[in-house]
Amino acid sequence: MSKIDLTLACMDYDRTRALIDGRVRPEGIDLNYLSLPVEEIFFRMLRGGEFDAAEMSLSSYCMLLARGTPEFVALPIFTSRCFRHGCIFVSAKSSIETPQQLAGKKIGIPEYQMTAPVWIRGMLADEYGVDPASPSYFTGGQEETGRTEKLKLDLPARIKVTPIGATQTLSRMLLEGEIDALYSARVPSSFYSHPDEVRRLFSDPMSTEQDYFLRTDIFPIMHVVVLRRSLYERHRWIAQSLCKAFVEAQRLAYAALLVNASLATMLPWQIIQVEDVMALMDAEWWPYGVDRNRHVIETFLRYHHEQGLSKRLLTPEDLFAPETFETFKI
Repeated sequence: MSKIDLTLACMDYDRTRALIDGRVRPEGIDLNYLSLPVEEIFFRMLRGGEFDAAEMSLSSYCMLLARGTPEFVALPIFTSRCFRHGCIFVSAKSSIETPQQLAGKKIGIPEYQMTAPVWIRGMLADEYGVDPASPSYFTGGQEETGRTEKLKLDLPARIKVTPIGATQTLSRMLLEGEIDALYSARVPSSFYSHPDEVRRLFSDPMSTEQDYFLRTDIFPIMHVVVLRRSLYERHRWIAQSLCKAFVEAQRLAYAALLVNASLATMLPWQIIQVEDVMALMDAEWWPYGVDRNRHVIETFLRYHHEQGLSKRLLTPEDLFAPETFETFKI
């Protein structure tokens, strides 16, 4: 029986490297792995559905589901996770010293529906009482002009979102004090070029994020893997086959990080840092699947609903292919 040709668009990660180089091959699938920047992947998948499967913004996917346009179905494979306290940048020209002072301020965000700002707004609301509707949001390119929302927004009137000008960038606006703060997945160039003018809100983000994890048990999920629903419905077995392959590729990445004879990365204290993460979070600190991530997923879905991005409160069962919720036992 011939294999199914399947094109997957995904960034080049340590946890997916074995899928790229062929050490792991999904059962029944001839995989064509396209390693692309996530912004390009999201744009091309959301606008044109160009790939059979792709890494996808969790927020964008939830927006489509909540609108009743389920052209994709997700797998509980979380290619990107990231704590986001260190992704809040403030202008030295603003008076912001504490998270609470973000209320009522001018906040730049590349896109309102981006997953990272959803987590940041939700965390600020839960931890510091900053109403997500309190600031005024300004959207557009962080480093390049002309960026727009990938999906059309339909927000409650209480949420104030304004696109920036055609010649403006958020990084420059932050530097000049035209916005008070920036929530972004990427570090703005002005943070490095003008360290006296742009700084992080949390001066020690690692300690803040570790404390947050210990109190909440949340390691924020950024991206999932989606299949085109038409393909999935023709070949339901693809969901499990891909999940198994992603899990095996991740297992190899975990193992490589603990090899001391020749370091897998250029981090000098890699082994010690990995051991520290294991002690704090778990030996498998980046879990896939729904069961171990239900609390994290439900928290994000609550944020998404509260911030006006999904009209109804979604559940984990709405998001993922049903075949991926359980597996066989021997």
